[in-house]
Amino acid sequence: MVNQQDQNLKIGIALGSGSARGWAHIGVLHALKELGIEPDIVAGCSIGAFVGAAYANDQLDVLEEWSKTLTWKEIIGFFDLSLSKGGLIQGDKLFKFIREKAGDPDIETLSRKFGAVATELNTGREVWLRDGPLFESVRASIAFPGLIAPSYLHNKWLIDGGLINPVPVSLCRAMGADVVIAVNLNGDLLKNTPKTVVLDANNPKSVKDNEMSFFEQLSTPLKIEINKQKEFLASKFFNQDVKNPGTFEVMASSINIMQDRITRSRMAGDVPEIIISPKLSQLGLLEFDKAELAIEEGRKSVERIQSIIKEVLIESY
Repeated sequence: MVNQQDQNLKIGIALGSGSARGWAHIGVLHALKELGIEPDIVAGCSIGAFVGAAYANDQLDVLEEWSKTLTWKEIIGFFDLSLSKGGLIQGDKLFKFIREKAGDPDIETLSRKFGAVATELNTGREVWLRDGPLFESVRASIAFPGLIAPSYLHNKWLIDGGLINPVPVSLCRAMGADVVIAVNLNGDLLKNTPKTVVLDANNPKSVKDNEMSFFEQLSTPLKIEINKQKEFLASKFFNQDVKNPGTFEVMASSINIMQDRITRSRMAGDVPEIIISPKLSQLGLLEFDKAELAIEEGRKSVERIQSIIKEVLIESY
């Protein structure tokens, strides 16, 4: 066990982007706690900001319990669909639910230092969100381009921080961390070949619920809501042609490639003391109903390198 309090060592954790794979952050944080390591400083990007906010707000156990109960119907129920506000999903339903469950404290009142990374849409500049209402900052950090609508905050349109700083080591250091633990969710993604989704637009109910992918399930309420003209757009977005990848598949894979390259570049210039890399390439971007799998792999990713973690921290004292 490492006793960081006795050594007055400020440990920071940089929780990276990765959509549904981000549930692994919960397992990472629990496994670190079992080693006697509880970061004082939390910097998060996208889903890392979401989980990091729960941790900094002492709500990690609540988030874990909720994430493990999520079903397809509940996930889709949070999606306020629209094609007119800069994203397919607005996110208002989800964050209304979160505020009702966890409140929305100001970042300055949290028990740990917290910061989220977002990207300014008009300039591409990196924005660090370290004050004000907690979930407004998280909402800005998770605004995945094309999927979740941008957030207007501090007189700026903000989108997903993963476009510019997927694993925010630099923010951790800026907030005073002596040692930074980086959690990179994207390191093994390019080894995975994404599956092509085939939809039956004329009979969407013909596929059994337990065999339906996220996109197959989402296509049904989407088409009901936006009717004939938008039905055509949705079918193109989610792909009905086995010969060609769907629009979302292309967009998501492209962002994965970009984030992997940016992460490597950023961490080469600002090297964290410890890098934890859960192996979750088999998990799709929006498979949020597989929290148990991701959380368990988060734990395992810490266990695989626990001897290194202890050695690095001992050397840092």
